[in-house]
Amino acid sequence: MAEHNQLKKILVVCTGNTCRSPMAEGWLNAHLKESGWIAESAGVMTGPGGLPSAEAVQAMAEIKIDISAHRSRPVTRSMLNEAAVILTMTEGHWREIIRQAPEAEEKTFLVHSFGLEELRDVVDPYGLSIEAYRHTRDELAQALGEFLLHLAERGELKS
Repeated sequence: MAEHNQLKKILVVCTGNTCRSPMAEGWLNAHLKESGWIAESAGVMTGPGGLPSAEAVQAMAEIKIDISAHRSRPVTRSMLNEAAVILTMTEGHWREIIRQAPEAEEKTFLVHSFGLEELRDVVDPYGLSIEAYRHTRDELAQALGEFLLHLAERGELKS
């Protein structure tokens, strides 16, 4: 396996880094083994050390992905610089990333940028029912699968 620091990084960004981006990070890392890539996540309005929401942990556990060890962290300039690709949950997150690091614009995309559907935000399930989290999980799995297909089509995934 490649050294951790040799892996290309995907940074997934949401607001609080306790629901959507940890779910996406967990899903991506479960599907990126031996690919040359690793996913990390951060939030544009969060502090360090927050626990993932219980519903996010449960929704991911239902598909055999454990995100319980995740801890929130605020997005930093160095994270943005180190990432090969930055995926945001909303247009607002995208704008905040570009505000912080204008040079990152060419590598920053909405999660829904890679499929045939129109661009749209991933709605925040925070505070909603487990069903809302399951919907978000499934929406992310679809969009991230399209992103991985995009990388594969470009020859950027090791097989």
